[in-house]
Amino acid sequence: MTAHLWPDGARMAVTVSMQFEAGGQPISGAGGPITEPILSGFPDLGQNSFYEYGAREGVPRILDLLDKHSIPMTSFMIGDAVRRHPKIAAEIVARGHEAGAHGRRWERQYQLSRDDEAAWIADSVTAIEEVTGTRPTGYNNYWIRPGVNTLEILQEQGFRYHIDDLSADEPFLQRINGEPFATVPYSVHLNDIASFDFPGFSPADYEQQLIDEFDQLYDEGAHRRTMMVIGLHDRLSGHASRVRVLDRVFSRLRERGDVWWARKDQIAQWTLDHPDTATWVDRDPAPISGLPGRSH
Repeated sequence: MTAHLWPDGARMAVTVSMQFEAGGQPISGAGGPITEPILSGFPDLGQNSFYEYGAREGVPRILDLLDKHSIPMTSFMIGDAVRRHPKIAAEIVARGHEAGAHGRRWERQYQLSRDDEAAWIADSVTAIEEVTGTRPTGYNNYWIRPGVNTLEILQEQGFRYHIDDLSADEPFLQRINGEPFATVPYSVHLNDIASFDFPGFSPADYEQQLIDEFDQLYDEGAHRRTMMVIGLHDRLSGHASRVRVLDRVFSRLRERGDVWWARKDQIAQWTLDHPDTATWVDRDPAPISGLPGRSH
């Protein structure tokens, strides 16, 4: 029986995220579909328009798709992107989705001192709160790379969870600063930036991969807690052909009525509210374990 694993006896959970990053990338050197390198000292104007596509076309298209299938999602927002496109950020939240924090801009947060990192995180919270009216409770670092102090800082600033961990197919709890803190693990292999950003991988392959992942985790959900994570980027999955792929996938997955489609804050809160059935992970401090770890 799995009635105690997810709300209303759901057999598994599926959670969708969409990175909102347009305007948070560096003006040169961000990478993208234009492979010819630009000379040093010049702004990469064409490449930056690729990121702007995400805000202008990708987000509205993805939001409409999610409305069609009644799927809530979490959008991890870069502070500079929120400030550059406040109406879009506000629209995401107005349509029932979660705003998670994703740092101030594209930079290596783990290099910062503890005080500077705390200010960095707080600044992204301020941007989201001022524009959307909601305070983020979940965090995603640039390129899934937290620093050794990150989880402690997040706990101190009122966050309830982070996603920068690839170690499980279910959420789990750790004690950070002596208090429960949730991890809602991410999934690189189902992330569109991994699936679409290398030669030889087609949208049809991605479609089959998503379906196979779901079917396997659904089968395992008969005897354990399982969660599927679908990671999208506005500038990638927001293209017309890729939205068609997701439309077919969601139609197929929605045929199962015993699945909990949830925002990541909902999954984190459920896990925190049910510590007796949650998986607990006790790790050595991050500098020793090499993993996002407990307070030291």
